[in-house]
Amino acid sequence: MSHAMAGVQDVRNQLFINGRFVPAESGETLASINPHDNSVITEVAMAGKADIDKAVAAAEKALPAWSRLAAMDRGRILLRLADLIERDGEELARLESIDTGHPIRDTRHLDVPRTAVTFRYFGGMADKFQGEQIPVEAGFLNYTLREPVGVVGQVVPWNFPLMFTSWKMAPALAAGNCVVMKPAEITPLTSLRMAELMAEAGMPDGVVNVLPGLGAVAGQYIAEHPRIAKVAFTGSTATGRRVVQASAGNLKKVQLELGGKGANIVFEDASLDAAVNGAAFAIFHNQGQACIAGSRLMLHEKIADAFLDRFIPLARSIRMGNPLDMATEMGPLTSALHRDRVLSYVDVARGEGGEVLAGGKAPAGALGGGCYVEPTVVRVRSWKDRVAQEEVFGPFVSVITFRNDEEAMQIANGTEYGLGGGLWTNNLQRAHKFAREMKSGMVWINCYKRVNPGSPFGGVGVSGYGREMGFDAMREYTQVKSVWVNVDANLPPYFRR
Repeated sequence: MSHAMAGVQDVRNQLFINGRFVPAESGETLASINPHDNSVITEVAMAGKADIDKAVAAAEKALPAWSRLAAMDRGRILLRLADLIERDGEELARLESIDTGHPIRDTRHLDVPRTAVTFRYFGGMADKFQGEQIPVEAGFLNYTLREPVGVVGQVVPWNFPLMFTSWKMAPALAAGNCVVMKPAEITPLTSLRMAELMAEAGMPDGVVNVLPGLGAVAGQYIAEHPRIAKVAFTGSTATGRRVVQASAGNLKKVQLELGGKGANIVFEDASLDAAVNGAAFAIFHNQGQACIAGSRLMLHEKIADAFLDRFIPLARSIRMGNPLDMATEMGPLTSALHRDRVLSYVDVARGEGGEVLAGGKAPAGALGGGCYVEPTVVRVRSWKDRVAQEEVFGPFVSVITFRNDEEAMQIANGTEYGLGGGLWTNNLQRAHKFAREMKSGMVWINCYKRVNPGSPFGGVGVSGYGREMGFDAMREYTQVKSVWVNVDANLPPYFRR
């Protein structure tokens, strides 16, 4: 593969099973499309049930040796992988931008570094995650072991495929599991390249298997597979429900990171400059294609006009263009199908009496041939409107005004989602009160969308359950065994004769 990425014809486009790239048993492929101009990058093999069975068998064969390997040695492999990611960072950044539409300025400075740091964090975690000794009654020693779950199925979404590959893989591997992972069928290229780097880092054959495939075929089979012990899924709430149903056959462990409708609340005492810029990042970063996006912009009525006087010109000034251009601030959406879905919500908003303050359409000119949508700001009539309740998953923000703290809390908690939310205020008591009472797995105060491999990431309600990152992720990928030892030979017998 060309490290300069002068051409993309060399990208990996086959299934990675048992340490080798192989075609799908069926021979089926799907075109991977560059959303900037809708050109075909490559044809990617699509896994079916037979391929997944092969991958599960390879993972089962590799599991005993991998799980018994010293935790420090597992960690060393992940640390080497982090070094390789940094070595090939430019190649990975370009490949991610070409495949997803994510601007190169972000893939270089956010996605690739976050991917490396996640593998490095869990590489260091591998030999530091330990069991406990429990103080029980005299005469007994009780301790717990943290054991790997086994063969783990993982399904990665299309919005941050490179980064989410590390979020899913790193803790699973550090804990001693073997993995069968399905990247999204429309953005599999960096996940396949990561498989190649894992092999170079010294990952034994069969420990990692990467199989692009259709969600309804490969994803469904991973969720229902009788020999997969756990499935971790990131994606839509509707698909998450199907994953749970499919998992019931062998009662596998399930971890879900699903949709969101983040409330981003700006109070009257907030620093407007910081809040305006933070709100733009919260919704327009990665074209709004983020489950934690601040897609409900809640403004105190006293500062709403002053805020929008700054926010709307900023939204209109965002530079759209080729993701490989460093001047580009917002690229295309990841597929034409998704672009059309996002634009359909503009019609929904107008039908509900909403006012489009900026954007609301595809750009004219050369960009019109790609999957672009202008940064869109809509003032809604009610916080109960569809566009203020349903996840649009694009550069589309619903503006809602509120009068006081009580109304703000009601609106913030007024959706079925509960992934992330933020608030901007200089009132310390208010900040901690909202942090405590918002129904959300994550809350940001005077910032938004901050993540770190040591900080748990996940939601409540229909945003899912379980946590990525930190010690919580290691708990997700292990199971607890309680061991009792009789240390007193003089304990009286249970039955006397």
